[in-house]
Amino acid sequence: MLTQPADLAEGRLRGAVADGWGLAAAALRYLPVGFGSHHWLAASADGSRLFLTVDDLDAKLSSGEDTTDAAFARLERAFATALSLRRDCGLTFVLAPIPAQDGHVLVRLQDRYSMVVHPYTDGEQTGTESVFDSRADRDGMLALLAVLHAARPAAKPLADDLTVPNLDELRAAAAATDERWDTGPYGEPARGLLAAHASDLARLLTSFDGLTARVAARPERMVVTHGEPGAHNVLRTPAGLVLVDWDSVLLAAPERDLWDLATHDLSALDVYSAASGTEVDADALACYRMWYDLFEIGGYLRLFRREHHDTADAAESWRNLQHFLQPAVRWPGLLTVQS
Repeated sequence: MLTQPADLAEGRLRGAVADGWGLAAAALRYLPVGFGSHHWLAASADGSRLFLTVDDLDAKLSSGEDTTDAAFARLERAFATALSLRRDCGLTFVLAPIPAQDGHVLVRLQDRYSMVVHPYTDGEQTGTESVFDSRADRDGMLALLAVLHAARPAAKPLADDLTVPNLDELRAAAAATDERWDTGPYGEPARGLLAAHASDLARLLTSFDGLTARVAARPERMVVTHGEPGAHNVLRTPAGLVLVDWDSVLLAAPERDLWDLATHDLSALDVYSAASGTEVDADALACYRMWYDLFEIGGYLRLFRREHHDTADAAESWRNLQHFLQPAVRWPGLLTVQS
């Protein structure tokens, strides 16, 4: 995230790092990188460095009935899977967390926040967002995905049920466009944008239901997936490519890791099939791309229907909502067929 959380004292982080990992942080620096988690670099007087990732558990809630305890448990299982992939399966390209001295991979800072600790890794970004700068890095990542999808870690991740988080709130928002959203600077613009695209969004949701039914009917295709193996999560290091950010790992169809790469270059699918021996399923590709659109739309609408302020994160969220909430542009063939 671009903005440091105001309700989390850095003293709490220092204490957690000292108690859990035995590092007395002489320096703690907030890193405005990524969009979803908060990051700090912790350094000791002797030069030891750790990369701290803090998640807002409230932002991880998937529905009105979800709890921060359940969100914490999901994150804990995901990071335990990453550790098992590296330690038990020997996947050295997995940047796994460092367990605390009590063996836990995730600690609770307070009700709202959790923290995971990784080794600080020197490496170069392999591209911008999900687009790789070089074909060699992209193909190298696809080969690693084939290895990942064949792995059977002792600590298994949760199975993907294809449920879109906050879908109930998305539907509630679509039904409330005739009411003012006086929640902050982006409330009313978000309401107007949703009202303009409500009909197309409803058709998109209908299409998604059909796709999920077809994908769910093939459970034998489920493998361990990262969820976002784009260039923004891949580092080029002296030891080779390293895949970071394992909070989204799930058992799912392999296309969960392929749809975004295929959006930029369909040849990625041929490279993956050659490396893995797996035939790509077109329905699963469309399903996961659509899932992501709905996930992004629902998350931003949830933010703007609540009290918010004009921060850098809110401005970025508004830009992203405008990008994703245009179904007729992003799914022209699909909506044309339905009409």
